[in-house]
Formats: sequence, structure tokens, C-alpha cells
Amino acid sequence: MERERRKVVAVIGSGSATEEEPGYQAASIIGRSLVDNGFRVMTGGLHGVMEGAFIGAKSSKRYREGDTIAVLPGIDPDDANMHSDIVIPTGLGIGRNMIVTNADAIIAIGGGSGTLSEIAFSWQKGKTIVALDIPGWSGELGGRALDDRRPDDVVIKAKDPHHAVELMMSEL
Repeated sequence: MERERRKVVAVIGSGSATEEEPGYQAASIIGRSLVDNGFRVMTGGLHGVMEGAFIGAKSSKRYREGDTIAVLPGIDPDDANMHSDIVIPTGLGIGRNMIVTNADAIIAIGGGSGTLSEIAFSWQKGKTIVALDIPGWSGELGGRALDDRRPDDVVIKAKDPHHAVELMMSEL
């Protein structure tokens, strides 16, 4: 019997984004759209963009238990935001960039140095990276190659949350 494997998309971005900020709102739209299209959503499991993505994922009519996967920097599972289904405490701190290793694709939403490191790690791992064109590293890197190790590739620039999911799906 063959088991179903749904693809996982890592949503990365600012952990300090508030509900009023465009990045948080975009994350919610992206999370819902991903689950609507049969994907699971993985984040760093804390707040900001990560929480927004999970709220959106859980608002999908196609949502199933297990669709939100939180890979935490610390060892306490209670640190995960309340919208996390599967919680993986790593104790790795910023080394938890393994979330991008375990994802089929990455969608970046704004972000600071943590998001920058995840984008760089994703690039080195050959992952599809879609970057939302908003302030932060996603806006800075969208449409650019990070170095010459992927000579025919760039971080894909998306104009809005729906476009980000469409572009990601066309690449997978």
C-alpha cells in the first residue's frame, strides 16, 4: 500500500511582525492558499509571519490535523504558537535552519537576518525560493541570484501572496 505524501512548504519571515503588518497578513493568505492546494506548512513555529502562516493554514476548508509543522529553536514545546499541530523542539537555536532542508519549497516574506540565513541555506540546498516583494530580505533578494552556484537560477520574485503560491506551484 502506497502512502500519501503531501509536499511541505516552509514559510519564513519576521518573527516580530504584528497582525497589522503586511507581512503577517501576507503569511495568513499564503498559509491558507497552500493548504487549499494540498500542501503542508512548516515554519519556525514562533510568532509573527510564522503564526500568520499557521492561522491562514487552519482557516482553509481543506485543513487537516498535521498541516502546520513547527520546528522550534529551543527545547520547550510550549514555546510553539497555539496554531502548531506538529511541534519539533530542536534545541538548535538559529541552527534550526533545517526547516528549509526538509521543505519542498520556500516562500520568504520580508524578514531580517534570520530570514536571510534561511534564504542563503535554501539557495545552497537547491530549493525553489519564492520571495514576496515587500520590505525586508525577501524584497531585496527577489529576482536575484545569490551567487554563481546556480547559474541559471534566481530567487523568484512575487508581487503578492497569491502570486507567490502560483509561482511556487509552477516550479514544483
